[in-house]
Amino acid sequence: MSAGRNVEQQIALQQRPPSLAMPSMAQRPRHEPGFLPMHGGFRDRFVTTPEAKYCCESCGLVLCNPRQTECGHRFCESCITDLLRWATIFRDVCCYREIMALKVYCRSEKNGCKEQMSLQQVMDHLEVCPYFEVPCPLGKCKEKMMRKDMSEHLSRKCKHREITCEFCNHKMALTELQKHKDTVCPAFPVACPNQCSFSSILRSELSIHQHDCPKAQVTCSFIRYGCSFKGLNQEMREHESSFASEHLRMMVVRNTTLEAKVEDVKSELMERYKVLPSLSSRLAEVETQNEEMREKIRQLEQKVVSVQMLMSTHSEKMLEVEMELRELRPLRVMREEVEALRGSVESMRSIVASLDSGRVGSSSGSHTLGSLEQQLTRHDDMMSVHDIRLAEMDLKLQVLETASFNGTLIWKIRDYKRRKQEAVVSKNLSLYSQPFYTGYFGYKMCARVYLNGDGMGKGTHLSLFFVVMRGEYDALLPWPFKQKVTLMLMDQGPARKHLGDAFKPDPNSSSFRRPTVEMNIASGCPLFVAQTVLENGTYIKDDSIFIKVTVDTSDLPDP
Repeated sequence: MSAGRNVEQQIALQQRPPSLAMPSMAQRPRHEPGFLPMHGGFRDRFVTTPEAKYCCESCGLVLCNPRQTECGHRFCESCITDLLRWATIFRDVCCYREIMALKVYCRSEKNGCKEQMSLQQVMDHLEVCPYFEVPCPLGKCKEKMMRKDMSEHLSRKCKHREITCEFCNHKMALTELQKHKDTVCPAFPVACPNQCSFSSILRSELSIHQHDCPKAQVTCSFIRYGCSFKGLNQEMREHESSFASEHLRMMVVRNTTLEAKVEDVKSELMERYKVLPSLSSRLAEVETQNEEMREKIRQLEQKVVSVQMLMSTHSEKMLEVEMELRELRPLRVMREEVEALRGSVESMRSIVASLDSGRVGSSSGSHTLGSLEQQLTRHDDMMSVHDIRLAEMDLKLQVLETASFNGTLIWKIRDYKRRKQEAVVSKNLSLYSQPFYTGYFGYKMCARVYLNGDGMGKGTHLSLFFVVMRGEYDALLPWPFKQKVTLMLMDQGPARKHLGDAFKPDPNSSSFRRPTVEMNIASGCPLFVAQTVLENGTYIKDDSIFIKVTVDTSDLPDP
């Protein structure tokens, strides 16, 4: 093939659409495993010697899956591996089709097949070729034979062919037949193990024969009564006839002994029967006592567990209280300083008042009065600072005393009427509860209430919200916050008809993400309870209301 023709074919292939440049999988012939050689070209014997253009430049055999380089040379697909690093190749479809159409002899020619076919038809022919070697279909047989000999192999030659036992008609492999006859065949004739006159007995009847075999060794049937005779079957008949009276005597002796034992057992049973009622009652008492003891032990175990948990809780709480008290120790000293300052201020006020009433306009009196006024102002400032620090300390102490660490908040709001009025006139719209926690190292939270309502509930309802606060141990906790929250207004009457609502936090809400400021945006119920229901029921007592917030901690992992 000339180089010019190769270039023209290559250009034509590049210009055609991809679907036409190469045969599709549906157009390409499918070959069974074994049709294509492992390496190199086809080794089949062709009817006519193939032209040189159909031979591989590397192995010299007829091309298998031909590939063509840009310079026009053709190689088998497996022979072109080394050329892939430097040459540009493409699938030679035209050559492939021409090779597949070449006539070859059957691959079973050495076995006697004279058929000729195209190379593409080889595998279809081998599927039915009577001279093609195929393996025995019986799994244990590893032999191969020509397809035309398979019937004879399976019926006469295969060692693993199925065969029927001529004695019991049981089917099995030929290799297992002899073992079957020698060991388990029930209809196979065997000799008597006692070598009696019966030379052939069916194996299934051998056990019956043993009872009647004249040469079988047997034991006297009266052995349990004391007879120790052993002998052949034919001797045993003579023994039973001649020793009948002796056997009878043995039975009488044995019977007498048994009757004596029966009487002894009866006497013993009667004695035991007499004490049975008392034993039964005693057993019932013991079982009752045992049950009572089990119940007491169970209660004690529960108490021990409760005490241990309480001690652990108190130990941790005492440690925290102690740390807080160390910070609060200056509180008493500050109170004393404030009282002293107040006394000093009052005395100065009285001096200033007396000077003011008796002032005659002298320069010395004016100077003294101005000095005292300055001291009075300085003392007032000091008292204000001390009052602020005192209020902060009181707030810390109050928070410490009322903090809850089990996920439950009980919030008492005093002076309800005054606080409600302050909310109405917009002086103080909302109140925050003291913080509470899901555990000593858990989430920090609080409640927020609008006594005159907020949003949709303003002026008509009490609005109650839940707030996630920034805590000391947030880095150890899972976020977002996912615990179920229950809000409740406590009924202080005997009916205890508490009003409540519950919700599961929305994980996509910023209210339940890890706080980056002191507290997140509150989330809850703007229409928690109508003011008419609140103020006309038994929810307000002694001008106070109780709000309860519960956070589910049952599925909360330890930090």
